[in-house]
Amino acid sequence: MAIEKLVEGRISRAINERVFPACVVGVVKKSGQRLVLPAGNFTYEDNSPVVTADSIFDVASITKAIPTSSLALKLIDEGKLAPGDKLIDFIPEFRNRDRDEVLIRHLLTYTLDWDFYLSSLKNESADKILERILTADFRTKPGKKLDYINSTSILLGLLVERVLGETLDTLGNKYFFEPLKMDRTTFWPLKKFDKKEIVPTENDDWRGGDIQGEVHDESTFVFMKDGRAVGSAGLFSTVPDLLNFLEMLLNKGELNGKRYFSPEIINSMHTNQLEYLGESAGLGWELYQPRYMGQYCAKETFGKTGFTGCVVICDISKGVGMAMLSNATYPKRKPRQEHMATINAVRRDIADIIFTDS
Repeated sequence: MAIEKLVEGRISRAINERVFPACVVGVVKKSGQRLVLPAGNFTYEDNSPVVTADSIFDVASITKAIPTSSLALKLIDEGKLAPGDKLIDFIPEFRNRDRDEVLIRHLLTYTLDWDFYLSSLKNESADKILERILTADFRTKPGKKLDYINSTSILLGLLVERVLGETLDTLGNKYFFEPLKMDRTTFWPLKKFDKKEIVPTENDDWRGGDIQGEVHDESTFVFMKDGRAVGSAGLFSTVPDLLNFLEMLLNKGELNGKRYFSPEIINSMHTNQLEYLGESAGLGWELYQPRYMGQYCAKETFGKTGFTGCVVICDISKGVGMAMLSNATYPKRKPRQEHMATINAVRRDIADIIFTDS
């Protein structure tokens, strides 16, 4: 059976099980050959808009990799940063008790063990949230524990802004989105596109209705309401746009005659940086995670998920990339553990279909 039928069947089953109402899956090969499969409607309501290949989704934590860590890796590539540089050399107002020991590599591998969670601060101002990040302590020493948390990527985004002197959204456009022709990728979709082109993520009591064209993540929403893009979440994109980025990665950092990364930086993305902790992570990317990459992923397969039901996966060894966007938080998010188990099962099954014969 053709890959299209298998993927469409798995998406249809997920829609019928109300995992999500909307989904687009795409596959790209190193050669540029690609397949994009849209399915479902924006919501479960009658007469809801039909999903197309160009429907725009909140990609949630994929933002951490595209563009945030990618910009930091670009700076390393250009010699403007080094993994062993101290954070306080660029952000001197970072002032917790371990400030002298925090290195750029800790930001790129999420090995800062924070003593708080941003979700507890959603009713605070952007300035107060940032002050909390700049002064919070760690439960363990930097580099001693993997702790996946938004505060780390917000700091990484701020670092990139300090080095280059421009805002994160401007830098994403300049370095990646414009040259890669990711024309429907932006932090500010309502400024560029009609709301009816954007898939809603949740009907939220805190905000009083459907979240559509505004970031789903609460702490990021506080920053963006204040006009600030941050490194943790907030990007909106489409599957075809993300496939452009993945095609560039599959070609070792080059596409259509333009080089975005050196082969050495690409190699760092899929080389385990945390073997000493018994963990698996590339520089700036998640590495070898069968829980959502499936049973056929290679040790050097890297990618990133998003809480709204999204994923990008890049298998350099097979020369294949996959992007899946959905609104699995609609109409209401499930308890976190249940949500992650349900959406990871779909991601994993689709990855198995795509990578089994690649």
